[in-house]
Amino acid sequence: MTIVRTAAIVLAALLFGLAFFQLALAAGAPWGRAAFGGFTERPGTSLRISAAIATLIWAAAALISLRRAGLAVWSPLPSSWLPVAAWVIVGVLALSIVVNAISPSVLEKAIWIPFGVVATVLAVTVALSPTS
Repeated sequence: MTIVRTAAIVLAALLFGLAFFQLALAAGAPWGRAAFGGFTERPGTSLRISAAIATLIWAAAALISLRRAGLAVWSPLPSSWLPVAAWVIVGVLALSIVVNAISPSVLEKAIWIPFGVVATVLAVTVALSPTS
């Protein structure tokens, strides 16, 4: 297995984990102190809707990353779009580091800054891949 495929599999596992976290928030899990700036333990309706949408986005990002690395999985985008989509994922993950760094929530920073750094490095590895 190549380093790109390994990076994609680890990245997908992280992104599916993030999608599960968002799904739990959408379902009303009391994990709000680790999200949304940590302002509320149980997110209200608008934040729960936001979490539901994020669930779909992160799951799609995981599938796109796997497909970009050449794994035979379904992707929500055509193959010709995967190189650009991979760099969009890099950008969003890098931006998440900044957003989480300015969060007032210590818990959010402790969880999501290291997550963002690791995921961004893995996403760059996948995006640089000549495979698709």
